[in-house]
Amino acid sequence: MNVCEIFPTILGESSRSGYPVALVRLAGCNLRCRYCDTAYAYSGGQELPLPEIAGQIRGLGISLVLITGGEPLLQAETPALIEALLDSGFTILVETNGSLPISTIDPRAVIILDQKCPGSGMSDRMDPANLDLIRPHDEIKFVLYDSDDYSFARDLVSKKNLARRSQVIFSPVHGFLPPQTLAEWILRDRLPVRLGIQLHHHIRVK
Repeated sequence: MNVCEIFPTILGESSRSGYPVALVRLAGCNLRCRYCDTAYAYSGGQELPLPEIAGQIRGLGISLVLITGGEPLLQAETPALIEALLDSGFTILVETNGSLPISTIDPRAVIILDQKCPGSGMSDRMDPANLDLIRPHDEIKFVLYDSDDYSFARDLVSKKNLARRSQVIFSPVHGFLPPQTLAEWILRDRLPVRLGIQLHHHIRVK
């Protein structure tokens, strides 16, 4: 597998934000979001066999593992890695950009579906079938660039009844949408969603 980096850190996003996590960032991405903060994972990386990846993760001594990218589902071996880690007793979070089918992911894993909004420039690249596959223990994350993104996300949550089917998180793009503003919008509209602050922009633990 083509691996960008493996390291221990504090989880920056999701409902488990703030917990220690073993982060596995796979290289390669099929999208180019305008606000991407991990563009260094677009290419490069190191080719590692699955057993070595699993061994490095075990060596970190953290039971919570985040598999992310880039886009982890671009690599054919990713489902096998997820399954192997689950079989070893790890709790697995898989963060995917929503453009590729999530049906290949072991149902024991927690999917964090990063549903792209228009401000990303990539909203037309989403696989709409993924929203129908989301389960109660999964999460849907909307990263919001501006008020248009907020309206888009709010309407999609309502149309698809997403908040009743899964955990929904609204996060502001760091440096563009103030968290206070997003909090006020959520309260104004009484949305049953979670405000997510991207902790990795405020702490550097690596």
